[in-house]
Amino acid sequence: MIDVGSPSADAFEAQRRYLGSVAYRLLGSVTDAEDVMQDAWLRWQAVDRSRVAEVRPYLTTVVTRLCYDLLGSARARRESYYGEWLPEPLVSEEDSPAGRAETGESVSLAVLTVMEQLTPAERTAFVLHDLFAVGFDEIAAALGRTPDAARQLASRARRRVRDGGRRGAVDPAEHRRAVSAFATAATQGDLTGLLAVLDPDVVWHSDGGGIVTAAVRPVHGAGKVARLVAGLAARWLTTQARTSVRFAQVNGEPGMVWYESPDRVGGVLAFTVLDGRITEAHIVVNPEKLSHLV
Repeated sequence: MIDVGSPSADAFEAQRRYLGSVAYRLLGSVTDAEDVMQDAWLRWQAVDRSRVAEVRPYLTTVVTRLCYDLLGSARARRESYYGEWLPEPLVSEEDSPAGRAETGESVSLAVLTVMEQLTPAERTAFVLHDLFAVGFDEIAAALGRTPDAARQLASRARRRVRDGGRRGAVDPAEHRRAVSAFATAATQGDLTGLLAVLDPDVVWHSDGGGIVTAAVRPVHGAGKVARLVAGLAARWLTTQARTSVRFAQVNGEPGMVWYESPDRVGGVLAFTVLDGRITEAHIVVNPEKLSHLV
């Protein structure tokens, strides 16, 4: 239990949001990130703080090493996962510059999914350097590598993320318009409207974890995705009077949240948009990955 009145607790709490953001981007799991934060707190309690020159770099190294240890076993679990494994989504009402200053660069569900292809060392170097501007000397110390090796890991990871589909920033207004057009067409069962906003080569990813019915493999092509979405909308929005869909920021980008009831999230949808059309959609309906949302 944290003694919130102690100087050590004050020092840790001052870094909590930042450290939690690092852990989430390294692990792609809110639940695992929270476990890491608890372990980091216990280690912080035990350390001789008179030997800690700077709190943030020290705690960043602690959290990084804990996450690094988890990444290997997490990969093994995800390889045996039922269907596609998608990260746990972060949902907020809006994205603000002040929030980004403490939580690092926003990372979409699409990019987090691509990052699953990286080795633990590549992912760590990429996240710390590219998303949080941590220096290579510090990264090297956390990984037990040389600074040059850490730089190469980040470079290789950056290339793999780019090749895996990461695109440049899209105008938020353009992104929002595409999501709004998708929502309107989906809720009205408008196949023509869906086909207009979906890229011909759109890919639909879904994660039900074997708990909730969802496509086990990605669905490709505007026609197939449009019919799938129309069917899902008909089931979600007409069979249960208390369901609703709301717009929200999903991992820093315009997305949607489906509510089974006013206080129960049934699914989160995130989108990748290019030239005004949706090129990828990621939907998380596994309730175990939505338990942190209210």
